[in-house]
Amino acid sequence: MTYILKPIFVLGCLLLLISSRAQTLSSLPPGGDDGYRLWLKYDLIDDVAKRQAYARAAQFIALTGSGPVLRSAAEELQTGLRGLLGKTVPIISSVGSRTGGIVLRAGAPAATPPANREGYQIAADRNTLTISSPSEAGVLYGAFALLRQMQTRQPLDGLSLASSPKVQYRMLNHWDNVDGTIERGYAGGSLWKWYELPERIDPRYRDYARANASLGINGTVINNVNASARFMTAEYLQKVAALAAVFRPYGIRVYLSVYFAAPKTLGKLKTSDPLDPEVRKWWNDKVKEIYQIIPDFGGLLVKANSEGEPGPQDYGRTHADGANMLAEAMKPYDGVVIWRAFVYKADPKADRFRAAHEEFTPLDGQFDPKVIVQVKNGPIDFQPREPFSPLFGSMPKTPLGMEFQLTQEYLGFATHLVYEAPLFKECLDADTYASGKGSTVARVIDGSLHGYRTDGPSRTLMAGVANTGSNLNWTGHPMAQANWYAFGRLAWDHTLSAEAIAREWIGMTLTHNPQATSRIANLMLRSRDIYVDYNTPMGLSRPWTGVHFAPEPWQARSPRPDWTAVYYHRADSVGVGFDRTATGSNALAQYRPEVQQQWNDPETCPLPYLLWFHHVPWTKKLSTGRTLWDELCNRFYTGADSVRWMQQEWAAVKPALDPALHADVAARLVTQHREAIWWRDAWVLYLQTFAKQPIPAPFKKPERTLDDVKQSVETYLLR
Repeated sequence: MTYILKPIFVLGCLLLLISSRAQTLSSLPPGGDDGYRLWLKYDLIDDVAKRQAYARAAQFIALTGSGPVLRSAAEELQTGLRGLLGKTVPIISSVGSRTGGIVLRAGAPAATPPANREGYQIAADRNTLTISSPSEAGVLYGAFALLRQMQTRQPLDGLSLASSPKVQYRMLNHWDNVDGTIERGYAGGSLWKWYELPERIDPRYRDYARANASLGINGTVINNVNASARFMTAEYLQKVAALAAVFRPYGIRVYLSVYFAAPKTLGKLKTSDPLDPEVRKWWNDKVKEIYQIIPDFGGLLVKANSEGEPGPQDYGRTHADGANMLAEAMKPYDGVVIWRAFVYKADPKADRFRAAHEEFTPLDGQFDPKVIVQVKNGPIDFQPREPFSPLFGSMPKTPLGMEFQLTQEYLGFATHLVYEAPLFKECLDADTYASGKGSTVARVIDGSLHGYRTDGPSRTLMAGVANTGSNLNWTGHPMAQANWYAFGRLAWDHTLSAEAIAREWIGMTLTHNPQATSRIANLMLRSRDIYVDYNTPMGLSRPWTGVHFAPEPWQARSPRPDWTAVYYHRADSVGVGFDRTATGSNALAQYRPEVQQQWNDPETCPLPYLLWFHHVPWTKKLSTGRTLWDELCNRFYTGADSVRWMQQEWAAVKPALDPALHADVAARLVTQHREAIWWRDAWVLYLQTFAKQPIPAPFKKPERTLDDVKQSVETYLLR
């Protein structure tokens, strides 16, 4: 505990010395960017003509209302304009006949009404910019959109913008624990200082809310899905309420992950059976208590009967029984139950790929309308590249939410530069064929494909497992901030391209130099494929280890088979890969016929998914003209070598970037290159023991032996 709390306490003291308010931070001297401001830097625009043009359109901010979220919008505009324009723009309450300002209107009818209450419209008329929305939250999102226009140096003359979120619940899932640690957290300890709450409110909480609101994120689950029942005690509910009070003016609601066995562990009941009347009453009373303390509480997130967590199956009940019990407790309130579909059992003869589909598809249509089933993007567990989960094409009667992972559990932690937007888009744009061609995953989760409705609003959700921590720059790796940003932008509008988001983020965070922007954007867009090549090429599934990072493809001993490496890659003297066709586990049968057709034949299966679905002989000639063994070697070696290219590209943009930030990323790229070679050597030397093939020219045999690599991994695991 001392080890955890001491750094957090020191960081707290540091943050007290630097105001979290953007107007103070925006005055940091050149070269002093520590990453704290994220994409809300609001630095002075150096183009005088552009700055003057913006100033003419922003002579005042008219606040036509007094709600707390509307006030946040006005204050954020004032903060941003002070930094961008170098002057204070007054907030007024009456426009009168004045022009040349920004008018905020919530609830007033717009010329082009947005698609939903959180949508906004920005219109320029007679030298006045009006941001309007049916809701205060929509005005807040419009205010951030206007600032984004200025930060990316877009014109305001004749501006006409209208945007509405495509998904209703856009949230971060924090895997934070009561002791200040974060499961799969790589950027320091938890943001939440439970030992200080509710009495002391860290200024950082407000900046966290501002950053999320700037992206349209409207919810946050503040604790780990491997939940502690302690979060549901009266003591901790008061702490959660203190956070909710900070987030509320930014349109953000708090949610809690709950421990399914809480009626026994916390309530001292004899059972947690969801059909037991006393258990149901306990949950009804607990939810009522939560809403008395937090009136705008968002809802409950549940991980049940997965990886040892308790759940309804412990009592012979289904996931629907458990979820519906909680939905019953939520009936009087405006909240939802989010039930995770991440489930699998320790069966040596099973295919973990099939588990969620087998357990949930028989329950389609049985979930209460207040329930959203939250599905990971792929069928295994946030791998560097996975096919989309077959659940997305198989549950037309049940609202399915998307769960992406921002924290880089299998993508190099906070050391490797991996821009995740291409991964997100790859899944969102995938066609499930659930209702014919064009039935993309995005259309499933935004409700447009199946018309997810209840007797109230649609229940649509996109969640991202947060990559934030107590590090001053929030995410550890400075470039990992782009993954938080990209998730938020895609949760708002999944039609945005990965490149457009990258360029937008670069302009708000790194530089406005066009050559540097293009170079950095290209680096970001290629980074995920480079990582896959040296880590898990061609669908070679990821070895599991206790830390989820060190290469250990030989690992074969574990309390359960699906926690070994050999379970996934199936390397033997014949070949490598997991046969999921009819001759193997037949997991492919969980997809629609049109999808099966893409992946069923090893002759035509796209190479990125080949080893996901086929056990391929080492000597098999592929579409590249190389044998499988030679192609794998080519991917491993060129992937590791490409990190050198990343280093060169990053060095080339040095003059356009903040020196401290550039040096930080440059140092991490050195580590990334060393670790990419580590992964390359581990895989190549291990697989060579089965393939019995020489390493093809022009690649050189690794300087270390397989025993050397194994020893290096053992040393790493001793950390």
